[in-house]
Amino acid sequence: MTAKRSLGFVGVGNMGAALARGVVQSGLLPPERVWVSDVDPGKTRRLADELKVRVAEGNRDLLARTDTPVLAVKPQGFSDLLDELAPAAESRHLFISIAAGVPVRAITRRLGRDARVVRVMPNTPALIGCGATGVARGGGATDADLQWTLEIFNSVGVAVEVREEQINAVTGLSGSGPAYVFHLVEALTRAGEKAGLAPETAAALTRQTLLGAARMVCESGIDPAELRRRVTSPGGTTEAGLKILADADFLGLIERMVARATERGAELARMAE
Repeated sequence: MTAKRSLGFVGVGNMGAALARGVVQSGLLPPERVWVSDVDPGKTRRLADELKVRVAEGNRDLLARTDTPVLAVKPQGFSDLLDELAPAAESRHLFISIAAGVPVRAITRRLGRDARVVRVMPNTPALIGCGATGVARGGGATDADLQWTLEIFNSVGVAVEVREEQINAVTGLSGSGPAYVFHLVEALTRAGEKAGLAPETAAALTRQTLLGAARMVCESGIDPAELRRRVTSPGGTTEAGLKILADADFLGLIERMVARATERGAELARMAE
């Protein structure tokens, strides 16, 4: 599938640059078939020096040289970007958008009703090759377009297909999810300090505990509920701690947290139209 593909990144901030690295370093595409553009020429120059990718003279030049432009600019600049790209958009282009809160119909309204568009919600661990990404194709995108997009984002983690109406749920779960985990790390570290541990000891134990637990979930193939049961001896310390979470409706709290983030994603999408 990649034999004749060429990929362009419109915007090489943290996420755009991470995707470019993933594509090149995984061998998905050779650097000479990856093009980048950005309002900050320093960013494109540094990425070209690092990866040997090619620098376009501007966004329209990037469209002329590639068949798959990845639109990796912030939502507040997205409308102006679409206006700039619309005159240069062609049927050969597959537009991949990672702009949070911008629905496919808002993009095709500017680029053309038949534009091939895939909407993607990655998350920040893609910066270290551990991303979790939801991929939703618009009406003009083909099965091949979907598979190509999944290949791109699998180069920086794990990518799964979802329907576009599920993208807000992806945002609420995995898009915002790293912040939830970071907050848990903060809370566990603080709790360890209050229990009498030195700050650096509490921090080290918390980080390794989260890492070890995550790897067990990912690598053991055992259901997380079963893993939890195996750690929870009747009448033991873990059971005592988990009872505090149950009394505070921990599961309900998590559900409400993800639901509210999902709702906010829908609100932002309506504002973008």
